[in-house]
Amino acid sequence: MLGIFIAGFLGGFLALLTPCVFPMIPMTVSFFTKRSGSRQKGLMNALIYSISIIVIYVGLGFLVTVTLGSDALNDMASNVFFNMTFFIVFLIFAFSFFGAFEIVLPSWLVNKADSASDRGGLIGIFFMAFTLTLVSFSCTGPIIGTLLVEAAHNGSYLGPIIGMTGFALALALPFGLFSAFPGWLNSMPKSGGWLNTVKVTLGFIELALAFKFLSNVDLAYHWGFLKREIFIAIWVIIFGMLGFYLLGKLKFSHDSDVKHISVPRLMFAIISLTFTLYLIPGIWGAPLKMISGFPPPEFYKEWVTEKSSNHCPHNLNCYHDYDAGMAYAKTVGKPVMVDFTGWSCVNCRKMEDNVWSDPEVLKRLSDKYVLISLYVDDKEQLPENKQYVSPTTGKKIKTIGNKWSDLQTNVYKTNSQPYYVLLDHQGKILAEPRGYTPDIKTYTKYLDEGLCRFEKRKK
Repeated sequence: MLGIFIAGFLGGFLALLTPCVFPMIPMTVSFFTKRSGSRQKGLMNALIYSISIIVIYVGLGFLVTVTLGSDALNDMASNVFFNMTFFIVFLIFAFSFFGAFEIVLPSWLVNKADSASDRGGLIGIFFMAFTLTLVSFSCTGPIIGTLLVEAAHNGSYLGPIIGMTGFALALALPFGLFSAFPGWLNSMPKSGGWLNTVKVTLGFIELALAFKFLSNVDLAYHWGFLKREIFIAIWVIIFGMLGFYLLGKLKFSHDSDVKHISVPRLMFAIISLTFTLYLIPGIWGAPLKMISGFPPPEFYKEWVTEKSSNHCPHNLNCYHDYDAGMAYAKTVGKPVMVDFTGWSCVNCRKMEDNVWSDPEVLKRLSDKYVLISLYVDDKEQLPENKQYVSPTTGKKIKTIGNKWSDLQTNVYKTNSQPYYVLLDHQGKILAEPRGYTPDIKTYTKYLDEGLCRFEKRKK
């Protein structure tokens, strides 16, 4: 929730720097200062205006949550319809920011809100905020869409509400602060071509994010056309082009002539090109821990070896069937770690890349445990004679992912990933199951606890 809130706040800050919103700050603050008669009343009106912005955007987040519901939000992570829709929507957002067209709301809606803002009192101020929301939609719409999709994609019922709270707070703060301290307006940078540069930069980021959703579908359905090397190569091109754009080597239709590069623009160009160089070794197998969870996992690649073909992280010997894994564990006399994971699970990839890669953790997983990785979003169909109706949810279990998701829900009363369960050969829990555990020492201690209890039960 904190991460979603911070992402929303950063999204709101980026929205402030777009051509649709930034020029509105001095205009709106000056309007309140002159109209109110006294500074105290002007400050109060600006505060009401800021609160109205927050109410409007949080209301939008609440509407998304209520309309879709928690089940639908959770299904977004791997559903082919949702992810392909998001892929197309993000492409549209990117092209809009590049200047190919503008996403605008119907003019009658904007005019109606604007006329309502002429009323006095709280109603008029609220509709002024609503008019700002509608007028700036061509710039804020793609950012809001990105935020809502990412928040909903995490499967949390509160995600969109929390994300929009952060977004609205960042968007509303300047109006309140500049009303309280009007002298600060003089220190604001002037509007100009740099605002369009912000829009185009956001377009490149939207384009990069679009391929994440396409990758989710490719992984869950095993289509195999967007392997890790291809995905990283696409990101190398996108962020490399962003770096050259910031240096003035690329130009879009709405860009003004760049006679010289400002220091902030140069710094962002350096960051983008440095990130590009960081990505390049990933095409040949480098781990790229900084972006864990965004590219496909390291075993999902074009250059398949005999070990990596079993879809197990770090070439571990793992099983993707619960019964087969338990049977093998009994023959070798080792405890079991059941890893409830997902193809589209970002935190699962972070654990595999940043925690499982530690030599001590990897040694325990390789030598001391039998690993059973169960992908709850695998879309491969079960044979007709093995499909059934879940006694827990009452839903038809049609795919392999449905089967493992139902197992996790039915036995362990949770449906979040990653989820790690240490078991003995009778299927009894050896240590309290854990979810996302980024601390290596804590995770190592967890594995050792399971080993210790397993040995005691054997004796």
